[in-house]
Amino acid sequence: MKLLTLIAGAAVSVAATTAIAAPAGMSGGGVLVDGEGMTLYIFDKDAPGTSNCYDGCAASWPPFVAKSGASAEGNFSLVTRKDGAEQWAFKGMPLYYWAGDSAPGDVNGDGVGGVWHVLK
Repeated sequence: MKLLTLIAGAAVSVAATTAIAAPAGMSGGGVLVDGEGMTLYIFDKDAPGTSNCYDGCAASWPPFVAKSGASAEGNFSLVTRKDGAEQWAFKGMPLYYWAGDSAPGDVNGDGVGGVWHVLK
């Protein structure tokens, strides 16, 4: 197992061979990013443990998906989507990418529609 730690002190334990990606920590700008440095977002219309972003929404806001067998602990969990895929969540809130971010550290999705936010 490989242990990845957030600066804030939360941790996620992920089998390196089974996870597509795992929350890796805070960027230099103080936002939650994946292992490649891409910014992760939450959606105000979600509920803890439930994703409400599908179809066109998911095309613009791809879910941060984990492969079967990934495990999480601390503030991180996995939420099962309607299609059976598991999506990473922070404090129960599903995590997403923004299609408008093209490079690590981009935060172009923060505040979109007043309902999408980075985690600081």
